[in-house]
Amino acid sequence: MNTEIKKVDSQGRIVLPRNWRDKELKEGDEVIIMEEEGILKIIAKKKVDLTQFFDKLEFDDNLVDKLEN
Repeated sequence: MNTEIKKVDSQGRIVLPRNWRDKELKEGDEVIIMEEEGILKIIAKKKVDLTQFFDKLEFDDNLVDKLEN
């Protein structure tokens, strides 16, 4: 974990470290900001490929037996 002290400008902005942006924001320029008591978490918003779930059905053998009855 890398720790840095950053200044917040008069409009509440900070600059995200370039190496983090280069590594984590390859797919876009949006982040998720999660607020907890006294803590802000900044997470890169990732695109999810939902096509991996298309035409896919998983079930166990018990379901087949139940459907046959």
